[in-house]
Amino acid sequence: MVVIALRDISPGDKKMIHGWRNLPEVAEYMYTDHPITLQEHEKWFQHIKTDASSRYWIITRDQEEVGLVNLYAIDNRNRRCYWGLYVSGLNARGKGVGSFTQYAILRYVFDELDFNKLCCEVLSFNRPAINLYKSFGFVQEGYFRQHVIKNSRPMDVVSLAMLQGEWQAKRLRIEERMRRKGLL
Repeated sequence: MVVIALRDISPGDKKMIHGWRNLPEVAEYMYTDHPITLQEHEKWFQHIKTDASSRYWIITRDQEEVGLVNLYAIDNRNRRCYWGLYVSGLNARGKGVGSFTQYAILRYVFDELDFNKLCCEVLSFNRPAINLYKSFGFVQEGYFRQHVIKNSRPMDVVSLAMLQGEWQAKRLRIEERMRRKGLL
């Protein structure tokens, strides 16, 4: 059985994450549209270590580091946050890594943090990600036209979210689907 897990990031991950963030197959789906310099990455890495409004994990598949997932804009007062992920290795895509990671984040946000809402934003051309989120019950809440500039072009962004009540209503079906795929 394949084991997919999340672990906290550590200082030893800094170089690996920098490489991932600059991979064309990762950068294509990020808001950032330029190669990230070592100096920029160092500043970002130092910031996330002390930022109480974010949390980062490395995604592993059979103990191999294959991606990153994070929560950001964590708002304890309003019990909501945003999340994002990327799978860095092409050989790990389509193997349940995104599904398992999404499930783990849903459990963490709704069951451990007891938040009411989990949000995300996706570049509109990233249909596989949008479809994955919707397959778990995320609802499209907005469509932001020309919301970000990427590669000197305005890009549209899709806003999606799930509420805790929706998670509770869908959880058993999601877990059954995950078991059938061998992910739980």
